[in-house]
Amino acid sequence: MSRHTLTRAAVVFAGLAAAGAAFAQSKEPVHIGAIEILTGPNSRYGLAIQKGFDLAVADVNGKGILGGRPIAITYEDSAGNKDQALNAARKLIGRDKVPLILGPTLSNEMFAAGPIANERKIPIVGTSTTAAGITAMGPYVFRTSLPEGDVIPVTIKKAQAKFGIKKVAVMYGNDDAFTKSGYDVFKDALAKAGIETLATETFGGKDTDFSAQLTKIKALNPDAIVVSALVEAAAGIELQARQLGIDPKVFFIGGNGFNSPKLGDIAGKSADGTLVGSPWFLGKKDPVNGAFVSAFKAKYGEDPDQFAAQAYDTLHIVAKAIEAAGAADPEKIRDALAKTTFSGVMGPFSFSEGRDPADTSGVVVLVMKDGKFEELQ
Repeated sequence: MSRHTLTRAAVVFAGLAAAGAAFAQSKEPVHIGAIEILTGPNSRYGLAIQKGFDLAVADVNGKGILGGRPIAITYEDSAGNKDQALNAARKLIGRDKVPLILGPTLSNEMFAAGPIANERKIPIVGTSTTAAGITAMGPYVFRTSLPEGDVIPVTIKKAQAKFGIKKVAVMYGNDDAFTKSGYDVFKDALAKAGIETLATETFGGKDTDFSAQLTKIKALNPDAIVVSALVEAAAGIELQARQLGIDPKVFFIGGNGFNSPKLGDIAGKSADGTLVGSPWFLGKKDPVNGAFVSAFKAKYGEDPDQFAAQAYDTLHIVAKAIEAAGAADPEKIRDALAKTTFSGVMGPFSFSEGRDPADTSGVVVLVMKDGKFEELQ
């Protein structure tokens, strides 16, 4: 090789090295995607999640990742529609080239968007998808929310021990993957606890009149009414139950859809006594949670809910994984996510081998009093 050729090679190598150094020192944002319900009836969940993400982004961007680069989130509104969630995933992957997707909000949506992300080998992380089978879609599908199968049995056992319930009526939304999955878990948990189910009534996600189902239930005189529903339907059911004269002593037991302060906002006193299991609650006494609640209230003028708390921790988990990956590379991020540990407002966190939360011991049972959830003692 001539000296001239060596010189040219050296120049090319130096140029490549300089380009690499420039990339390493780049302050361009690391863009990730998020699919959330930002409009429509179930936006109560998606907007809370968005606030949790944005608060955490502000924290992370104080230091940056990958040598000081900020994180930026491109949001797509699913409006609670699984086809819209699927199209959103395609846009984020094909148009925006994101290396990771957060969301979608509901399990129905994840069952639509998860397979396309998995097929394209883009990690997707659900923060509020609790139905059975979410992570079974493939090795690129993760979730930070506890499955209903880990939460509902704790709620039933606590209700049985505290109130001695022996017979219940059950209601569930039969046209939604989340509410149907919740019903399946309730059915199994009730059977294992030896609690009699007097009747099972169904409804559609867009229904607003539950009087026929509740009239049947009232005649059966259950100890409690078990419901798997999203918050709008849950609040409507509780309001109509009291309007129909169902005794307030007959309390409600809800799944994860009940875990919103909007339940109390809409149903008022009709929601008092409602029991629900949760991995987090507002009054959790530890400094990390206290700081989060204070920061959230200062930024948004309201208390966070469970969905905001899970989103806040998840963004920190994702940022830590990207930093560990050393690049905004989907494959490296996926591998790093599987190994990421974090201690945040939800407590210590790591992923199981199946990409669900590894620690399921932090479930508490909450009771609603005067429109607010507090820990059931």
